Amino acid sequence: QVQVVESGGGLVQPGGSLRLSCAVSGSIGKIMAIRWYRQAPGKEREWVATTTTDNTTNYEDSVKARFIASIDNAKRRLYLQMHSLKPEDTAVYFCDWAIYIDGTTYDYWGQGTQVTVSS
Repeated sequence: QVQVVESGGGLVQPGGSLRLSCAVSGSIGKIMAIRWYRQAPGKEREWVATTTTDNTTNYEDSVKARFIASIDNAKRRLYLQMHSLKPEDTAVYFCDWAIYIDGTTYDYWGQGTQVTVSS
């Protein structure tokens, strides 16, 4: 059974930094991509970044100059280093592992980790 777990969230002051981690475990096939999303209170879930196994990442414009994603393929872990955090970054952050198994790509989600940016 595939399991995804996010960690690293917390309370940080504006301008601060946090590093989120997203790990996948279990019997998996080919990893196609890993995506970060976030959902703020009262808002829809929004895409933040997509990383492929060659460590190439695309970012949503508002985080492009502040967030850095990196993948450790051996550890099956993806990191999201967040700098210069703003109150509007406050949200529950989720990761989604898109995994190819027997001709179909499946999405495996974690439970999310809360990031709160406040003074």
